Amino acid sequence: MLFTAVFLFAVLGVILLIDILLARRRLNLAVRILVAFAIGIGFGLLYREVPALTIEGLQAIYGPFRELFLRLLRMIIIPLIVSSMVAAVASLGTFRKLGSLSWKTAVYYFTTTGLSVLTGIILVNLIRPGVGVTITAKEIPERLAGKEQGILDVLINMVPRNPVEAMANMDVLAVIFFSLLFGIGILAVGKEGIGLRHFFEEAFQVMMKITFWIIQLAPIGIFTLITLLIATQGMDAIKALPLYMGTVLLGLAIHAAITLPIFLYSASREKPHIYASKMFSPLTMAFSTASSAATLPLTMATVWRRTRVPKRVSNFVLQIGATINMDGTALYEAVAAIFIAQAYGIQLSLGDQVIIFVTATLAAVGAAAVPEAGLVTMAIVLSAVGIPLEGIAIILGVDAILDRFRTSVNVWGDTVGCSVVHAWEGGEDELAEAAADPD
Repeated sequence: MLFTAVFLFAVLGVILLIDILLARRRLNLAVRILVAFAIGIGFGLLYREVPALTIEGLQAIYGPFRELFLRLLRMIIIPLIVSSMVAAVASLGTFRKLGSLSWKTAVYYFTTTGLSVLTGIILVNLIRPGVGVTITAKEIPERLAGKEQGILDVLINMVPRNPVEAMANMDVLAVIFFSLLFGIGILAVGKEGIGLRHFFEEAFQVMMKITFWIIQLAPIGIFTLITLLIATQGMDAIKALPLYMGTVLLGLAIHAAITLPIFLYSASREKPHIYASKMFSPLTMAFSTASSAATLPLTMATVWRRTRVPKRVSNFVLQIGATINMDGTALYEAVAAIFIAQAYGIQLSLGDQVIIFVTATLAAVGAAAVPEAGLVTMAIVLSAVGIPLEGIAIILGVDAILDRFRTSVNVWGDTVGCSVVHAWEGGEDELAEAAADPD
C-alpha cells in the first residue's frame, strides 16, 4: 500500500508539473484539459495491467482529489445561479427601458435557444448514444431510482416553498425561478432597487473570479476523474464518444441549417445561403477562437457593413446575444446530460427531461461569460436531475472540438437575430446606414 501511495502521489505531481508548464506556455485551458484527459486514459489503462497496483489503493489516494474537485463545482452552482440570474434581469434597468426592441430580442433568443435544446433532446432520445456503455453509478438519487415526475409536477416544484431550503437542497430549477422573479422585482421597484442591483452585479463578478480559480484546477480534477473511470470501468466508459459527437454535430447542423434559416427567411425574406456568405468572416473567427466575445467586434462590423440592419438594432442585438444567446451551448448540454444518464443506465422520465430542457436553456444564459462555461453549466444541468457529476469526465475529452462548432452556431444565431429583430421592428424598407459611412 505504501508503494502504491508513493507511486500515485508521484504521478499526480508529474501531472501537476506538466499542467503548470503548459499554463506558463500560455496554452489555453481547453488544451490543458485535453492533455490531462489523454494522460488519464493512458494511465488508467496501464494501471489495470500492473498487478502490484490495486484499484482500492487508487480509489483511496485519488478518490479524495476527485471528491474535492466535484465539491468545488457543486459549491459554486447555487451562488453562481443566483448572482448571474438576478444581475442579468436587474441590469435591464427599468420597465420603461424595456421597449419593443428589448422584448423582441428576448423573444427571438429564448425561442431559438429553446428550439435548439428541443432538437438535441429529440436526437439523443432517438439515437441513444449512451446505451450499451457500462458505467456503474455509486448511487442513483432516490427520485431517479423510482419516482417519476410528470410535467405538472415539474411546474409545481419549480415554485419553491422556501427559497433557502431550495438552495440548501440544490433544487436548481426552483432557485432559477426565484432568482428570475427576484430580478424582476428589483426592476419593478425602480430607483429603490439600485442598491440591490449593484450588489448582485458585484456578487456576480466575485463569483466569476472564484469560478475562474476553480476551473483552473480542472486538468488535475479531470485527470483523477478519468483515471479512476478507466481503471475501474475500462474503455467501455468512452467507447460511445464518436456516436455522442455525431449526435451533437447533427443537432447543431439541423439548428444552423434549418431552424435559424426558417426564422431568417420568414421574417426578413433574406436568402439564408447568401446571408451566411456575408457572415463568413465572423463565423470563421468564431470557429477559430471558440469565443463569442472575442468574435463580437468583427461580428458587429460585418453585420453593420454587409446587411441592411442599422446600428441601433445590430449593436443592441449582438451585444445582448454575445451574453445570453447560446443556442449551440444549450443544445450540447442537453445532449450531454441525457447521454451521461444513458451511460449510467439512469432512466429519465418526461418530467426529468423537461427539467433538462429548462435548465439547459437558462443555464446557458446565466453563466455564459464564465471561462470554460461548458464545465460549470453542465454541472448545473446534471445537478438539476441528480445525474452523477463524475459523468462529466466521459465527455470532456472531446469538448474542445465540439466547442468550436457550438460557438459558430452561437454567433450564427446572433447574426440571424439582427435581421429577424430588424424585420419585426418594421424595418423592411430601411436602408443600411453603412452605405453612407465610409468607415
